[in-house]
Amino acid sequence: MKAEIRKIAVFVEEVHREMDRPVTPATRKASAVAVIRNPFSGHYVEDLRDLIEIGAELGGLLGQRCVQALGIRPDQAESYGKAAMVGENGELEHAAAILHPSLGKPLREAVEKGAALVPSSKKRGGPGQVLDIPLGHKDAAYVRSHFDGMEVWLNDSPRGDEIMVAVAVTDSGRPLARVGGLQAAEIEGKDGLR
Repeated sequence: MKAEIRKIAVFVEEVHREMDRPVTPATRKASAVAVIRNPFSGHYVEDLRDLIEIGAELGGLLGQRCVQALGIRPDQAESYGKAAMVGENGELEHAAAILHPSLGKPLREAVEKGAALVPSSKKRGGPGQVLDIPLGHKDAAYVRSHFDGMEVWLNDSPRGDEIMVAVAVTDSGRPLARVGGLQAAEIEGKDGLR
């Protein structure tokens, strides 16, 4: 593995009640976070190929960890998202190199399919800062019930020479979703939109 991983953390969030109403079955989200050394920390590099390759490694690893944490089959995953936070000695383009060219394909394999774009966010920050992972339905971007997000933070990450990379996967949409739009049961899954 090209990524020098310092730590991995996995989180599961379950919502059983919302607005004093039961949520049955509970909505569940999982995130898997890897903290890696930034090989380009502190200096400009034109060719970011190493980070692109690291993104491919982490997409599968973190996606699989999320599916395992939820205790579901890969095809039962409904939403996904990705995010990265570079430490102070990195640049946003380092996060972009990890997230965009190659992370999506292995993540899609981990959740079986995924016709829709993987929502993403990137930022610069330091230890203990919150990283927001946007979420959307994996097969159809227009499914409003699955527009959501998950927050993660680690008290010691990312350090100045690190990148915190996160993937989130859900087994459902928001609790008590009721803003209309395309329903999950109506998905065609052909173009990633509907």
